[in-house]
Amino acid sequence: METVKPIVNRVAQSGLITLDLEDYFPKQEEVVAVDLKGFLFKELILREAEFRETVKNTDWKKYEGKYVVLYCSPNAIIPMWAYMVLSAQLSVYAKDVACSSVEHAPEIFLYRNLAKLNPEEFKNQRVIVKGCGDRKVPEAAFVQIAEQLSKVVRSLMYGEACSSVPVFKNAKD
Repeated sequence: METVKPIVNRVAQSGLITLDLEDYFPKQEEVVAVDLKGFLFKELILREAEFRETVKNTDWKKYEGKYVVLYCSPNAIIPMWAYMVLSAQLSVYAKDVACSSVEHAPEIFLYRNLAKLNPEEFKNQRVIVKGCGDRKVPEAAFVQIAEQLSKVVRSLMYGEACSSVPVFKNAKD
């Protein structure tokens, strides 16, 4: 009679840390767009006094904990200081503020979130960066994470635990 051997999850026992870059995108409901046209005279001209009054009277608390993207839909000339004024007001409440097209903003927030990672948390660890997912992660994000982590990790891989591609291995190993 054969003895039944227990199934062992060698991946779980390997000590691998799986890093899914999709997790660093903001959630769709966290991204809020602010169109500057509402701050413009006839949605076309920025009048400084009126602009500053509108900014002063806006309830910025509604953006608390949100990723805010500033943009201007009409073809208006907006002075750079206007974006700065809005950003200064929003930064008190928002998780992050960027000036971009609405479509490109999640990518900007992705890079910023990756930059906030503390590489020391991965010191001497075996890290695998997940390669496939539901959302397209730009190549630049993979380059960024490799640059950040290769300085501290024991090894860096790409893919899935069952079929990974070695990217970097510390010379000490």
